Amino acid sequence: MNYSTLRKVFAVSTLALAGVSTASAQSTTATATTSPATTTVFGGSSQYRTWSIGINGGVLTPTSILNKNDYDDPELNFGYGAFIKKQFTHGFGAKLDFHRGNLEAKSSASNPAGIGQGAFKTDLHYAIALKGVFNIASTSFLSRTKNVGFALDAGVGAANYKVKNSVGSFNKGDGGTLFIPIGGAINFKLSDAIALNLAYTTNLLDDDNLDGTYARGNNDKWTYASAGLEFALGSKSKPSLEWTNPVAVMYDELKDPTLRQEVEALKTRVSTLENTVNQLSADADGDGVSDKFDKEPNSAAGAVVDGSGRTIKFPAADSTMASAMGNVIQFEFDSSVLKTSSYPTLDRISSELRANSASKVTLDGHASAEGTEAYNLNLSRDRANSVKTYLVNSGVDANRITTKAYGESKPVASNATEEGRIKNRRVEIKK
Repeated sequence: MNYSTLRKVFAVSTLALAGVSTASAQSTTATATTSPATTTVFGGSSQYRTWSIGINGGVLTPTSILNKNDYDDPELNFGYGAFIKKQFTHGFGAKLDFHRGNLEAKSSASNPAGIGQGAFKTDLHYAIALKGVFNIASTSFLSRTKNVGFALDAGVGAANYKVKNSVGSFNKGDGGTLFIPIGGAINFKLSDAIALNLAYTTNLLDDDNLDGTYARGNNDKWTYASAGLEFALGSKSKPSLEWTNPVAVMYDELKDPTLRQEVEALKTRVSTLENTVNQLSADADGDGVSDKFDKEPNSAAGAVVDGSGRTIKFPAADSTMASAMGNVIQFEFDSSVLKTSSYPTLDRISSELRANSASKVTLDGHASAEGTEAYNLNLSRDRANSVKTYLVNSGVDANRITTKAYGESKPVASNATEEGRIKNRRVEIKK
């Protein structure tokens, strides 16, 4: 390494240290004057700063840790570069990278004859690469914030260069080809907006003309070791996605006082709703109408009631009807489902039939006049069969029960009023 190279490396180191000092001071100020931004687990990338730019400087050399090129005594030269990066998750991003500088080497006395004789110098006009960046670890992964991280990157790029040998008799002219960069970095968070990057990249050229010599038969390569600063772009109120700790974000969201208050409020609303449902379903007299809507809350057991819980008073139409006053089962509109208020009457009829094995019963089904006659005839049949099913399930022989359907043809009250229609939705039990 010559004296000129030493001065260049020293200058880069000085710039890096100055950047660290300045960024550290900014970090201290930011910590004292700003508060962490609030983010949520599934809030999307818009709540973070995901773009950043960077500048760097360092050492270029026409060799690598893998093996040497055609010249076995490489020089260290100053190089510089820049990049723009997009962070997609806290662990992965994409970077468009650029660097340039000079590459030099010479052959030692022990270098095999015919391989890299003399010396060469290559002007690396540019090397541009698109890389995927993988944040693989952090020394502070158990802390709320990440301050030191390790990353690997790889991609594909294009380089343009001009190469000469020491004698000057061989001049490759302008050349260019593809290369594959593979590297790693240690990143230090200096503030919410600035990070220090220490990186090392081996660039594998898709050609053997970087040094103007083809003798070795392997494609050439060069390395770039650099130090630089990375600056996050975007609103200062947003944290950088690269330095976000997902575990901390999840913890903060679960422990968020506002969220816990909402959960407690939800519990209260559920409890209130349960109490309301219990109140609506309460039926003290068992007539099938809840107490909240029951206008006759103390109706007699087994009484036939209307939709408001009031006992229905049947008129004494004739002797046949009079005999059936206590043996009428009422139904809701367009329904053949038995009401719980009918159970006492049905249980009494069942008990009487089971006590007298010779007795038989006829179930006459009826309907109010809403709908067509055919529909009401089927509805009245279904109502009679519902009563029969209940009696059979209670132990009465099915052969002792006859069902008949009359539809809307035999009303006991006027179908012009709701009170009359309620009375007509019935099954008469006749012995």
